[in-house]
Amino acid sequence: MGKMFLFVSVFGYAVAASAFGGSPGYGPLTIGIIGDSTVCDYPEENPLRGWGQMLPDYLAEDVIVINEAKPGCSTKTFPPERWQKLLAARPDFVLIQFGHNDSHAKGRPESTDADSDFKDYLRRFIREARQAGIAPILVTPPHRRLFKNGQVTHELLPYAKAMKAVADEEGVPLVDLQAMSGDEFQSLGEDGSAFYNVHGKGADDRTHFSEAGARRLAMMVSTNLATIDPSLESVVVISEP
Repeated sequence: MGKMFLFVSVFGYAVAASAFGGSPGYGPLTIGIIGDSTVCDYPEENPLRGWGQMLPDYLAEDVIVINEAKPGCSTKTFPPERWQKLLAARPDFVLIQFGHNDSHAKGRPESTDADSDFKDYLRRFIREARQAGIAPILVTPPHRRLFKNGQVTHELLPYAKAMKAVADEEGVPLVDLQAMSGDEFQSLGEDGSAFYNVHGKGADDRTHFSEAGARRLAMMVSTNLATIDPSLESVVVISEP
């Protein structure tokens, strides 16, 4: 079957972006991203891909995506210089996704507690983005592709719930990638969802994504972005089999 393309109209970009807090239509819409290895850009020769790397393929060609996500980072250890660089670029929106490394064992430098400092760090990102005139959007961490007795497990659920609580408290839009990826894994099953991850040389990576997996997540994110604000709806181009 051929590809189906959904092109969303470009009505009202300048007014909508200004109302939401982004730039008032003086240039192409710009989306910033911060996060971890499930989001970041990888070199061409690396088989891993982050969904942020694939996101431009689901947006209009003139949209600028600034992906500052970095492997191994949590809300606590995300490099200040990357954050300041992104703030200085003044994108219209910034997508914020953390949780994988925050959930590491207590005592590790990147770990945070879902109910305390994780929320505090999210609030700081939100506050500083808004002070720079950038509209923040929270993205819950995608599932690790782990199963027990045929059911997906929920190691990152406390961080997803904490992110939802902060989004409600701060009035910030949220893309629930945790729920969407979990539903997808459950629907496909453990073997059927194996294409999401990179395999080889004895490795069984259940966290990081192949190009196919990253593309599927990027489609999920872009589809949800289109529901958040008219200026985002106007630039989403969804392509699927």
